[in-house]
Amino acid sequence: MPEQRNDQPELDPTEQRSGQSEEQGARSADEQSFWLKRKERLKQELGHFDEDDSRMLVPSSLELGPGAVDKYVISKQIVRMQEPRRLTPDDLDERRIIYPESRNRTLVNRFRDLRTKLLELSGGNNFTLVVSGASSGAGSSFVALNLAAAFAFDQAKTALIIDCNLREPSLHTTLDVLPETGLTDFLDDPDYDIARILYPTGIPRLRLIPAGSRRETPSEFFTSFRMKQFLQAVRRRYPDRFIVLDTAPISESPDARILTELCDYAMLVVPHGKITATTAEHAATAFNPDKFVGAVING
Repeated sequence: MPEQRNDQPELDPTEQRSGQSEEQGARSADEQSFWLKRKERLKQELGHFDEDDSRMLVPSSLELGPGAVDKYVISKQIVRMQEPRRLTPDDLDERRIIYPESRNRTLVNRFRDLRTKLLELSGGNNFTLVVSGASSGAGSSFVALNLAAAFAFDQAKTALIIDCNLREPSLHTTLDVLPETGLTDFLDDPDYDIARILYPTGIPRLRLIPAGSRRETPSEFFTSFRMKQFLQAVRRRYPDRFIVLDTAPISESPDARILTELCDYAMLVVPHGKITATTAEHAATAFNPDKFVGAVING
């Protein structure tokens, strides 16, 4: 990560005027040592390490006050994000993932409009969003992934998509990622390094956290204090990052309702012409009304 700026004047104990006492020289050296230690301590407290950006996502109880994150540092973090591979336009078209130069302008503009409406709702602030289908096959993963990709269009923003559909995870397959571990592995082990579950997607500024290797009791993972702490940490430590959670259909699992209580907003994906209006309405009322932002018709 970029080196932190030190606004204090450099103190060089070797450049002392003739006649300066040993006591003054010792004091000068002590001051220099103080500022160097202070600089390193601030770097650690703010999570600034000279490593890959993924290392900075380690959850912490640190609460950053308003204005504590330097915009210059944020922009440099984004520039330094490692992209070991890039999906080509053909790859993205095949996977039905939007990108700025896509020839499918209609699809791109629809997700841009959806992104804009969510930003207006949040006042431009980053947020955590649950995306769930009204039924199986509604296409919630398609909507969640493309919405995350739309946020990543902005070169000053990043997006993180988390596969919380532990019963039928699919995002790693769509993105051609071969994960060894994922979300449940992190939640199951207090000492687990989150860098191990954070994967580049081949899309600039977009990261994936796969479901994980343990998926027997999804609701127990999502009701854990560690899940709550994790979501709070990744949002508060990264004001430039938008977090989208893809979940199992709300009609088939309590996961979406549970996660909605931990997140800022929830969105429903309704398959066009495949369910009745009553079924769609019933699915929508299952969400917390204070967090439900509306439904997207997919198809």
